[in-house]
Amino acid sequence: MTCPIHTLYDLFCAHPRISTDTRRIVPDSLFFALRGATFDGNRFAADALAAGAAYAVADDPAAVTDERIILVDDTLRALQELAREHRRTLGIPILAVAGSNGKTTTKELASRVLAERFDVHATQGNLNNHIGVPLTLLAMTRDTQFGVVEMGASACGEIARLAEIAEPNYGILTNIGRSHLEGFGGPEGIRRGKGELYDFLAAHGGRIFVREEDPVLMEMAAERPGLAWEGYSERLADGVENRLAGGYNRYNIAAAVAIGRYFDVDEERIRHAIADYTPENNRSQRLETQRNTLIVDCYNANPSSMRAAIGDFATERPTNGRSRRVMILGDMLELGAWSAEEHAAILRLAMQDPAAEIYLVGSEFGKAGKTLESSTEPNIHANLRLTKYYSSREELETDLKAHPLTGATVLLKGSHGIGLEKLIGLF
Repeated sequence: MTCPIHTLYDLFCAHPRISTDTRRIVPDSLFFALRGATFDGNRFAADALAAGAAYAVADDPAAVTDERIILVDDTLRALQELAREHRRTLGIPILAVAGSNGKTTTKELASRVLAERFDVHATQGNLNNHIGVPLTLLAMTRDTQFGVVEMGASACGEIARLAEIAEPNYGILTNIGRSHLEGFGGPEGIRRGKGELYDFLAAHGGRIFVREEDPVLMEMAAERPGLAWEGYSERLADGVENRLAGGYNRYNIAAAVAIGRYFDVDEERIRHAIADYTPENNRSQRLETQRNTLIVDCYNANPSSMRAAIGDFATERPTNGRSRRVMILGDMLELGAWSAEEHAAILRLAMQDPAAEIYLVGSEFGKAGKTLESSTEPNIHANLRLTKYYSSREELETDLKAHPLTGATVLLKGSHGIGLEKLIGLF
């Protein structure tokens, strides 16, 4: 007989910490034996107990070799249902943050603003998927007054499932961009998939924050007559001091200001929280080295964020005499059938900056360059001669060691899988 959720929740209340990896067991925690494409946590349930877990939760009857190993029908489902039960017990307001670009920065800014008035628990790092969202909820305590939960998705149905687990009262979509085109099946799929947050809030009496200058988001809100929404302008970011590289971050700043005002956070405290936030994890970071200025935004990339980064880089002015301008662009992953078209479009955009040197990393940009070599478009061939191609980050690394960059402002932008952040020490 499998364990019912109320019994599992009683165990969690007695041991309110979760472990999912026997290499990092939290003492006196509940270990959940999750399955993956290449692993089966059931095999390590007994090891988790030996390492200090109070109980282990498994879904393979053969793994139940100790009275402290609890059998459930599906371990992942049990983790998600436990998180929902905990969320309901706490009964606190929860803000869900989703979107194609900027959701992590918006989550960080909004949570810091709200923390000026409430005891806030927010998604740590990038724990925004079907496992990360439950872990975020289960890390909240009875002292937590407000939850901020980031929700990521690469296919339709995923936001809907995460919303069912977290049951948010409030939400914000940062934008609808061209990320995960392959998984969503195209631009319309992205809109439909991200719109699942709107659908949940509309069905459960929630409220969405909508940037009024974004016609797509405004249209999506209008399509759902039962949805309560709070409009705000990107002008809320005007004059707000911040440490974020990239003018496109004004959208994220404006969202944080709007959320803070809605929840009656003092205006000066809102500004203080935003000004005090230092970006990290290779997102919107400006780094000064002895030889160069780096704009590091390579945690991830898609056509929307790549366009924003390139457009903003075009407005960069030399600092400290660093007049050389270099764009290092890595492949955008998970674009599927749209990859060739999108990489060629980004390369065309980059080449519109006549003063910039362009270093391209990855096979997709390499193919885009070859496509443009046969183009009859004006100035394409002159600009291509100023472009360098590297099949991998390792190949570029070798070249940079042999020919170090000096006196340059450098943009590092690409998908996380390309690993451009590993080049930072070479500048």
